[in-house]
Amino acid sequence: MMRFPSSLLPGTPTRLGANWDGMGVNFAVFSANAQQIDLCLFDPRDRREIARFHLPEYTDEVWHGYLPDAEPGLLYGFRAFGPYDPVNGHRFNPHKLLIDPYARRLTGPISWSDMQFGYRLHSPRVDLSFDRRDSAPYMPRCVVVNDAYEWEDDALPRVPWDRTVIMEAHVKGLTMRRAMERTPHPGTFQALGTPEMIAHLHRLGVTTLELLPIQCFAPERYLLERGLTNYWGYNTLAFFVPHAGYLANGSPHELRAAIRRLHKAGIEVVMDVVYNHTCEGSELGPTLCYRGLDNATYYRLVPGNERHLINDTGCGNTLNLSHPRVLQMVLDSLRYWANEFHVDGFRFDLAPVLGREPYGFDPGSGFFDAIIQDPVLSERKLIAEPWDPGPGGYQFGNFPPGFAEWNDRFRDTTRRFWRGDAMQQGEMAARIAGSGDLLDKRGRRPWSSINILTTHDGFTLEDVVSYAGRHNEANKENGQDGHAENYSANWGVEGPSDDPAIVNLRGRVQRAMMATLMLSHGTPMILAGDEFGQTQNGNNNAYCQDNPISWLDWDRAASPGGQAMIGFVARLSALRRAHPSLRAARYMHGRHHPLPGLADIGWFRRDGSPMGQEQWGEEAFHLLGVRRASMDAHDGVDITYMLLNPGGDDIRAMLPGPEGRWTMLLDTTSPEKPETVLDESAKDVVVPAHGLLLLSLAPDAEPDTSPAGDAP
Repeated sequence: MMRFPSSLLPGTPTRLGANWDGMGVNFAVFSANAQQIDLCLFDPRDRREIARFHLPEYTDEVWHGYLPDAEPGLLYGFRAFGPYDPVNGHRFNPHKLLIDPYARRLTGPISWSDMQFGYRLHSPRVDLSFDRRDSAPYMPRCVVVNDAYEWEDDALPRVPWDRTVIMEAHVKGLTMRRAMERTPHPGTFQALGTPEMIAHLHRLGVTTLELLPIQCFAPERYLLERGLTNYWGYNTLAFFVPHAGYLANGSPHELRAAIRRLHKAGIEVVMDVVYNHTCEGSELGPTLCYRGLDNATYYRLVPGNERHLINDTGCGNTLNLSHPRVLQMVLDSLRYWANEFHVDGFRFDLAPVLGREPYGFDPGSGFFDAIIQDPVLSERKLIAEPWDPGPGGYQFGNFPPGFAEWNDRFRDTTRRFWRGDAMQQGEMAARIAGSGDLLDKRGRRPWSSINILTTHDGFTLEDVVSYAGRHNEANKENGQDGHAENYSANWGVEGPSDDPAIVNLRGRVQRAMMATLMLSHGTPMILAGDEFGQTQNGNNNAYCQDNPISWLDWDRAASPGGQAMIGFVARLSALRRAHPSLRAARYMHGRHHPLPGLADIGWFRRDGSPMGQEQWGEEAFHLLGVRRASMDAHDGVDITYMLLNPGGDDIRAMLPGPEGRWTMLLDTTSPEKPETVLDESAKDVVVPAHGLLLLSLAPDAEPDTSPAGDAP
């Protein structure tokens, strides 16, 4: 056992956390309001406390000290002394063992107990009381680590945005029920980089894997008491620690190895990160880390009523990113994942919180300014979820250049359009064109729109066409949780059906929606499992379901219907790659002409004539046609024509100019039909009910083209 000195050396405040330099470990932790911070060391066998030191120095609001001869593997935690004065926002309690905000590994999960609360949980004075019981027996220990890893020739794939196809997936849900020859640990990081998983992603044309939270998170106590858990992971405990539940043998190198294998296959990894709140909850929540170190700094407090926390997140607390040290922690965390794990980007949960200063949301906030100028982070893919429950919380289209944004307008419009709702043609056209009406400013590109049809939060694609309403009884919230309006339809019967007509119709609508997603301008994002008909049995809020409700059913993927849908999605990806007009790098408004007289985008009616302003407002709408054209030195001219018929009857549609040879690339109602060159005399096509057609045109040398329709 290590012999400990009587006191620590001064050390340095310049690098926060526990950092090993080969000769010892420097400990540094920020707290503006603490009066003393103790470092507690623990035996690695029974985890009892074996030494305690005052951090001897306090410099620029950082407490620090140096322990000579200490090595990686040392277990530690902090205790903070200061005023217990909830009315003024201070909640120091040295009886509570605290996690280091910069910890890079923990010994295990939290074991929930009343002792983790800074006040007597059942006292009539509630949080104004003071609890003197020690929480250490129920808290994980922080572990000093050595992050050295041999990356060899690993390189970021750096997939261009206009060629990016994202799949959103949950580490455990993606792999838990898939048998893979070389992976004895499904549901972990080890399963992500297997040849079978990589082959599946390659077949689909997925370039970027976006993972639900993989930072260490804690399930809420009330969920565990109800036999549920926090499955999604949007409840962060430690921002620098990989979630232990996804590690087969406990080593963070498992994640590094998976990312390295995915990179070798050309696949990017984007992390879904939650920097808007922590798992400590409201002012009535436990004292685990940030609350005990400096509640009044780490969290936004209600002005004039500092006993209470601002709850812009709906999760009880809101991190105070307006404070430079809290902002530093977030940026240090992001750089840590970028540098030490080689992740390719970040999706920011409830991103308006990150840009909300005391006066409101600001696209020029400190967070955005810091991240955009950062030489490491600015080169990663940056994706915002552009809404939150706070004041002015819907900010789609208002994020600064450099950020892409989840597009819920695309989701809702696509569902409503293919459900047959009236007056959707103009909105659908704007979404197909990359939502330039909302995003084309400050030099932003179509890729700024992350086009979503389904995500982890809501119905799967199978359920969008199988259920008219949510069925969340398994969540034990009386079926009242989750979105009430899903713009879904069951097409005849609620839930599964053996009726061939209903099954066929649902398949048509699914394929039409998937094709709309993959063939629109912007960046498509597929929810894992939609490619083979994954269902959650109508549950549109499966955040607490760590079970087969959420885990992908790979037997469905192996079924004839699942294989057909996988092949269909793969075909869509191939079409998107092959045709630049389907993945435009710049917005098309009908003002640029790739060829003389040929506008880059045009909208057409069933008779082949351009759409006029009066047609965009027609309630009895029947068909939408969009012709897109692009030209570059490498690909030459590429012209595609997409026809969308959400109605219940087949429609004969005339083909617009220019003159040339048409090829039928895709008919979503007959997905097995190969590409077919149309007869030279062909002037029209039949667009099947609930169907989408995609054609390409090889124009004559001197095109004589019809004009483009008016923009919606």
